[in-house]
Amino acid sequence: MSSSRRIQQLFDLSGRTALVTGGSRGLGLQMAHALGEAGARVIVSSRKASDLQEAVASLKAAGIDASFIAADAGQPDDISRLASEALALAGDIDILVNNAGATWGAPAEDHPLEAWDKVLNLNVRGYFLLAQALGKRSMIPRRTGRVINVASIAGLGGNPAFMQTIAYNTSKGAVVNFTRALACEWGRHGINVNAIAPGFFPSKMTAGLLSAVGEDKMAAHAPLQRLGDDEDLKGLTLLFASDAGKHITGQIMAVDGGVSALVGG
Repeated sequence: MSSSRRIQQLFDLSGRTALVTGGSRGLGLQMAHALGEAGARVIVSSRKASDLQEAVASLKAAGIDASFIAADAGQPDDISRLASEALALAGDIDILVNNAGATWGAPAEDHPLEAWDKVLNLNVRGYFLLAQALGKRSMIPRRTGRVINVASIAGLGGNPAFMQTIAYNTSKGAVVNFTRALACEWGRHGINVNAIAPGFFPSKMTAGLLSAVGEDKMAAHAPLQRLGDDEDLKGLTLLFASDAGKHITGQIMAVDGGVSALVGG
């Protein structure tokens, strides 16, 4: 019987390349740091090159091999270009983090159709198209790969009355089952597909809500009595990306201070 690897070896990502969408700030940049700190080469993507330049500077300052590709993950042509440029740059993509996302606040009865389409196209269609492109061109031929989708606890149920984000909740619910379905299809190719469902983290997307409701009130709703911080996604990201999680697929893990464990969510 061969000896098992040490825990440090299981979490080591040396020699692997990760592509992180929405990686210029917030949760995406935190996840990019986690992968890079474990030894991966990291490519971050978002719409604005100026934001990406700052992100790459922060990654390189941490000793991470990092580069960027500016692309709009809500546009099919840009997604195709992103996949092609990432493969040209790296040769293969071992880890895909689908994180780019958008939200929109409006009562369901008055929610604009254009806003609905924008949210669903970026949060769901964009995830599918990029996973499809990299799966077909890099992961399936090599019979290995990791896909990490960023869902949300908003995809696990409804919201308090003061939150009116029906398109966002719907999109993240779709990401949850997209993750399960893709894991079942691609398991035979040696590809693991999992999702992280963050709770409330201070970010550009949540800034308006946290300002209106108050960070203390939002934190008090969680059993741990706190919001997420700039390192709370790192551990799970690395688990899903590394050999330490090689027998985990089709799972959705909430990182929310315990909010989703409450009766009624």
